[in-house]
Amino acid sequence: MVTRQRGRPRSFDREAALRQATLTFWEQGYEATSIADLTSVMGIAAPSLYAAFGDKRTLFGEVVETYATLFGGFGARALAEEPTARRVFARMLREAAAEYTVAGRPRGCMVLSAAENCSSPEVVAVLRDRRLRNVTDFRQRIQRDIDAGVLPADTDAEALARCTAAVIQGMSQQARDGASRAELEALAEAAVRVWPEEPPGV
Repeated sequence: MVTRQRGRPRSFDREAALRQATLTFWEQGYEATSIADLTSVMGIAAPSLYAAFGDKRTLFGEVVETYATLFGGFGARALAEEPTARRVFARMLREAAAEYTVAGRPRGCMVLSAAENCSSPEVVAVLRDRRLRNVTDFRQRIQRDIDAGVLPADTDAEALARCTAAVIQGMSQQARDGASRAELEALAEAAVRVWPEEPPGV
């Protein structure tokens, strides 16, 4: 009698599967996205999903990092590449207007929208901590310019950082509500005008 060998498990593109999961969580939010939704878009069966990514909560942790790498990295690039805080945030807001309205993918920012109506304290905390970390990064960048004399000594770094974060959050929601790129760019330009002007030659 010939013994039949069991077939090898079907391989799949892990990065492509994560990208599809990211788009689904981004569009539907964490709570509304089911395992069935995920297996459908990722092209794998539930046992394979659990074997490769763990449970839904663990998968979402990877999704947050995938989003930051593939779609949400424009803010980090601006922080790393621009010479002054004012130029950092002018670029960040301008690029947010573009990124939040790209045709063919969910609008707005996943980190800001995925926890809407979410009953998981862990997921809410992960996204909140990431948002708060962004505010801290903004404040530190602004403080550097205050210390260097690029911004006035009486600039409130904390308030300016929170103001900028609030604008970004508002742009995300307005994009989800249907605002166009041009409308968000106009909002971004208005927001930058609240910043102190840079000294000549900076």
